[in-house]
Amino acid sequence: MSPDEKPAPPEAAAPPSPTPALEIPPTRAPAPSPPPLPKFPFPPLFGKFPFEGVEVHDPGLKSYLYLDPVYAPHSEGRLAQKPFGQTQMHLVERLANNLMRSGKFTGKKSKALRVVREAFEQLGREQKVNPLQLLVDAVENAAPREEVTRLQFGGISVPRAVDASPSRRLAVALRNLALGSIQATKGPQVSISSALAREIALAAKGDPQSFAVARKEEVERVAQSAR
Repeated sequence: MSPDEKPAPPEAAAPPSPTPALEIPPTRAPAPSPPPLPKFPFPPLFGKFPFEGVEVHDPGLKSYLYLDPVYAPHSEGRLAQKPFGQTQMHLVERLANNLMRSGKFTGKKSKALRVVREAFEQLGREQKVNPLQLLVDAVENAAPREEVTRLQFGGISVPRAVDASPSRRLAVALRNLALGSIQATKGPQVSISSALAREIALAAKGDPQSFAVARKEEVERVAQSAR
């Protein structure tokens, strides 16, 4: 090559062929979530008595007294076949169920609840206190802490004092409150609702004139002698 000839410029490398872009299928927009359901406030008990502000002073019964707000104190038998289902049953409903032990109210839940409602209305007028709080106080004062059982030693039956479980204490207290109200109607002309209101009021004060409190003191006195 002569000095006057210039070298040819190097050929530029061919640009790489562009790779085809991946086709992304169009995504569907997510379905809108449904709006949250509105939270309706629970109405007061029987439309008059609030659930809030009720205090339980007995720590042993605190876990067994079901006092959460409910629309109506009627579980319709949903808790009947569940183990310890009564711990999820409202206290007012359990009181009405104990009233149904007598022949007059057997199988008549609506009538028993009406009696409890009339008794609460009377307590509200006379005591000027939330009747639900009075019922809790009455149950605490009527729940025995000790009971008597019998142990068999050979051919001899010996009484022994035993501690009552919290669920047993609550069941006995409610049963005695209902039983005392029913027995009070056998004498003079006293309505069952008035008798129940009087029994709850006396038991809430711890008065020995209450049938439930008197039975509790009697059971604990016998248990003390059997220690």
